[in-house]
Amino acid sequence: MRKKLTGIVLRDGSDKTRVVEVSRTFRHSKYDKVVRAERKIHCHDEKNISVKGDRVVLMESRPFSKLKRWVILGVEK
Repeated sequence: MRKKLTGIVLRDGSDKTRVVEVSRTFRHSKYDKVVRAERKIHCHDEKNISVKGDRVVLMESRPFSKLKRWVILGVEK
């Protein structure tokens, strides 16, 4: 089963490539405080359906390039 994530598009300057920020919240094991962590993921967008600011659904895929290991499935409303 491939992982699926949701995130917000940060950059859409390159053709068929998007940089998406995925954030998650978790409770710190030692300090028992809620922590938010973000990471930037380079994604393949075959039809250029997303633009900066869109919330998108990502799925793990085969490597497209050195950094692109995810593909955009669609834009959430």
